[in-house]
Amino acid sequence: MIVAFDFDGTLSDSEMTVLLGERCGVADEMASITERAMNDEIAYAESLRERCGLLEGLEDADAQAAFEAVRLRPGAAEAIEALRDAGVYVAVLTGGFERGVEAALDREGVGVDAVVANRLPVADGRLTGGVKGPLIEGTKDDALAVLRAVVGDEETVAVGDGANDLPMLEAAGLAVGFEPKPSVAPACDVTVETMGELDSLFEDRGLR
Repeated sequence: MIVAFDFDGTLSDSEMTVLLGERCGVADEMASITERAMNDEIAYAESLRERCGLLEGLEDADAQAAFEAVRLRPGAAEAIEALRDAGVYVAVLTGGFERGVEAALDREGVGVDAVVANRLPVADGRLTGGVKGPLIEGTKDDALAVLRAVVGDEETVAVGDGANDLPMLEAAGLAVGFEPKPSVAPACDVTVETMGELDSLFEDRGLR
């Protein structure tokens, strides 16, 4: 069994690009672009490039401080640990950034089996304004298919909230919406509002 989580808005209630934007005074612009993307008003790749472009020139030390401020939702670490203790392969598939995911997991002392995320290039100690990684143009259903091939398991659960989660929600055997956006809810088999509800769902489905 593979359980694939989105990160921003799902495992975490932090929004990485907004935290980064606060470091250079563009948080409001970031939040506006993010909201449009999550509601499927603009393409995710376009929104991500726009947001990252606003970060050009931010010192990498400030970027790292923003990543260190990323937090898991209450109960998220316990849900992940319970899944892994039960032998479930747990992955994070996010258009956000590796360093933020890793910082949040490390803070809680919890690990996952795979993180598929993007990166912010750095030159001369500052962000370039670019973005690299598999989940810019690539979609989460493709990432999920790669995990299936690597793990050798066709049984999948996907958990997400925004428009860029739709491909993996539609491809998964069980699609779970975590407080999903209105455009996403119809693609979900079940919706939850808290990590406690999600953990109970996993228990009811025999995943832990």
